[in-house]
Amino acid sequence: MKFYTTLPKNLRPFYRKELENYQTEYSKGNLKKAWRHLERAHIIGQKYPFAHCYVHWKMMQYAFKVKNTNEIIGQIPRLFLGGIFSFLGKVPLGNPGGANVPPLKPFPIDQDIEEIFKSIGLDEM
Repeated sequence: MKFYTTLPKNLRPFYRKELENYQTEYSKGNLKKAWRHLERAHIIGQKYPFAHCYVHWKMMQYAFKVKNTNEIIGQIPRLFLGGIFSFLGKVPLGNPGGANVPPLKPFPIDQDIEEIFKSIGLDEM
């Protein structure tokens, strides 16, 4: 069994860019676009406990800001359990992380994100 810990150095810029894009879109009031960047950051970082939990923390903050009770409630278990599943290598790849989807269901990965994984040698994603 492989234990995952921190986001690989060559994956960090892509993860950070999604978080920056989230902040930019959120500050412009583009809430749907902002949320999509959080989902993409989740997909990129979900195998790594700290990155995974951080995105769920940002999703919970977003949910509080937009007063989305369902999302707040849905993020609580994800925030606490997501890191454990990441550490154990048991994440559903491609899952966008929101409360509107089953937490353990895998989803297709966007082509551009899959290309990022391949370009840095993470073909097992």
